Parts: sequence; structure tokens; C-alpha cells
Amino acid sequence: MLEAARKGDAHAAHLLGRHHAQRGDRSAARHWWERAAAAGNLDSAYNLGIWHEKHGSLDEAVRWYELAAAAGDAEAALNLAMLLLEQRGDLSAARRWFESAARAGSRTAARRLALLHEERGELQAAGEWHRRAALDGDAASAHDLGFLAYGAGEENEALLWWERAARSGHTGAAYHLGLLLAAGRDPEGAEAFYRIAAGSEHAGAASQLGGIALSRGDLRTARAWFERAAQAGRVEDQRMAGFVCVELGDVQAASHWFGRAAAGGDPESAFNFGLLLIAELGDLRGGEHWFRQAARAGHRRAAAELGSLLSLTGSTRETPCVPEPRAAEPGPPAPAAPVWERIAEPELVARARLTVSAVAHRGGAPLKASDLVEVLATWDFVTRSLPEHADAVDWLASRSGLHRGAVEHLSAVWTALLRPGDAPWPAPAEIEHVLATARELRTRLGLQ
Repeated sequence: MLEAARKGDAHAAHLLGRHHAQRGDRSAARHWWERAAAAGNLDSAYNLGIWHEKHGSLDEAVRWYELAAAAGDAEAALNLAMLLLEQRGDLSAARRWFESAARAGSRTAARRLALLHEERGELQAAGEWHRRAALDGDAASAHDLGFLAYGAGEENEALLWWERAARSGHTGAAYHLGLLLAAGRDPEGAEAFYRIAAGSEHAGAASQLGGIALSRGDLRTARAWFERAAQAGRVEDQRMAGFVCVELGDVQAASHWFGRAAAGGDPESAFNFGLLLIAELGDLRGGEHWFRQAARAGHRRAAAELGSLLSLTGSTRETPCVPEPRAAEPGPPAPAAPVWERIAEPELVARARLTVSAVAHRGGAPLKASDLVEVLATWDFVTRSLPEHADAVDWLASRSGLHRGAVEHLSAVWTALLRPGDAPWPAPAEIEHVLATARELRTRLGLQ
């Protein structure tokens, strides 16, 4: 082999370089790879690109990668694109080489190219490259295609891509497919995919399974699922675990979960923790503390219980004031009670969670699922008695005295959440605005 390499045999020189590399003689490996690459061996050119990149000589790495990539080596083109993007910040050149690698069969390059297009808002091009990667077996791109389809209002397409990704082992896709099926009133199908996701420790799926078990009256199973989700730090599931433990008579566990959720800033949990401490443990001081925490966050029942407790104990400590709602004005109305206590329809909850995930997937400012559920459930609730053929906005504005524009805005956001693709996803400030409208609307209609 040595003699052949010395006589200019490119393949022999490449093998000799690999032999020296395996023995740890990097200098000799580089020598023979350079001779092989000069004689046209693309594998040696690729190896030299790796060698120089590893040793920090980026100009040389680019030169050797380009030599191999220009001759059609997909891995060299991919490495070159990554180097140009991450080491030099040359987005234009990186995109060119990602595309070259993708067209040569690299699904990794196709996915990276899709993500670059997504970042620039070029969703059609992103979809094309995600599709190429997904059809070549990339589950993450199939998952992303599901989001692109859902955001465009193409729910059947989203279902197909999420199912493809889920059956390839993508946990997030199984969860989102479950939500989409739940939103489409297919609870059995939703549960099946929640179980797939929960089997891979997806906390959101465990939470959904807890809700399903609770709806069936299976408290022990509900507790197991909610506690799995709660262990991931999900405050709403810590609260639900607390409620279920109360129903099961496990005061110690209920105190644990309400306490964790209350410490995480959840006013409803703080209120219930206070009730539990007083009723089950006789801890008036602890109850007062958590009532006060909840009242300061705007929890009206906590403020009322705190006032009663202070009167009973003769304490002179001040009760936090929870402001009453102001009269509505053309601008955003003041919030009424911050806690939405009615049970929302499962499909509305699923829509809210899908929106939260879709916005997060696009890198948008985070939204709270509970806020979206309240917006959706409020509109659903206040329009149940809508007379036939009546315009919902006009009817609600007339009955409540709210400014028509505020009610119309609430309706528009409801539509955007329930029928994706018709309008951009709402921003947090917009949700805050319509949430205030929803609360004021319920107050004026006497529907708290």
C-alpha cells in the first residue's frame, strides 16, 4: 500500500492516511490525505476538512470541504454549511451549501435549511424542505410540518404529519396529535396518543390523562397522572393533584401539592391551602398567611375568608383590598374576578393548549393556556342563549352595555384561537386586553 501511495494511487494514499489516523499519528495522516485529495480522492478532502476544523485552521477547512462538496459530497457540503453558519455567521453561503447537501440527499441539511427559512418567515419554502426531510424519515420535520399546517388552518394535513411523527417515536407529536383529536371531539383517539406520549414521560400528556380519569370518576388513576405531571413543576397539575388528594382523604399529600403550587404563585392553590390548614390541621396562622397571599393576587373568596378569619380572631391586621370592577369604557375594561371556576369543554381546552404550543414553536412570546381557556369558554358561555339569527356582537354589546368594539375584539380573538389560519396568533398584550373584556362581560351579564 505504501508503494502504491508513493506512486500516486489516490485510494492507497487515502487508506494509508486512515491507517496513520487510527494509530494516532495525525501528522502522517494529514500528509497522505493531502496527497490523496490532490489526486482527486473526495474522502480525503472531507477528512482534511474535519482535521483542519478540529485544529482551528478554518480557512483550510473551508478549502478542503469546498473541494469535496463541489464534487457532490453531501456530508462535506453539510459540514461546510455548518462551519460557515456557526463559525463565520455567513448565512447566505451557509444556505447555499445546505441546499447543495440537501439536494445530494442529506436530510439533516434539508431540516436545517427548513429551519432557516422558518426563522425568516418563509413558510412555504420551509414547508418544502421539511417535507423533503420528513419523507426521508426525519420525525422532527414531520412534527414541524404539523405545526405549519395547523397554523395555516389545514387540520387534516396537521393530523397526517403529527401521526407520521408520532409513529416514528416523536413524543411531542403524539401529544399534539392527541390535542388535535380532542379538539375534533375524538376523545378515544386523543387518549390513545396521550398514552403514547405519557409513556415517554411527557408531562402535558400525563396531565390530559389525569383529566380524562377524573371525568370518569377514577380518582386514584387521576391522582397518579396528575402527580406525574406535577413532578415536572407544572403548577396547574400540582393544584389538581391537591384537589384529588382532598377527595381521597389524603390530607398530607393535598397539603404538599397545594403548598408547592401556592409557593409557585397560584392564588387558587393558596386559597385552598389556607382552607385545608384551618379545616384539617387547625392552623389559623398558616391559613391566614395563604389567604393573604391569594387575596393580594386578586382572589375574592380568599379576601372574604381572610376578613372573616381576622374578625373571628380579633386581629387588627389589615385585609388586602381587592378592587371592584370599574364601569366599562371604550378602552380595555378593568378585570373582574381573576379566577375562572367553570369547567370548560375539553375541545376548548385542547384548542388553548394547541395555540400555546403553536406560538411557542414559532418562537413567539409565551401565552398562558388558562387565559386562553377563559377567553374561549367565556364566549361559548355568554352566547349560549343567543337568539336565533341574532348578531352575537350586537346582542352582547346591547345586553351588557360594553363598547361594541371591545366585544367585537373578543369575538375576533375567539375566532383566531378556534379557527387557526384566519388571523395571526394573538400576542400576550392582546390576550390580556380581551381577558379583561371577557371578565367584565361576565360580570355585567351576571354570569360569574
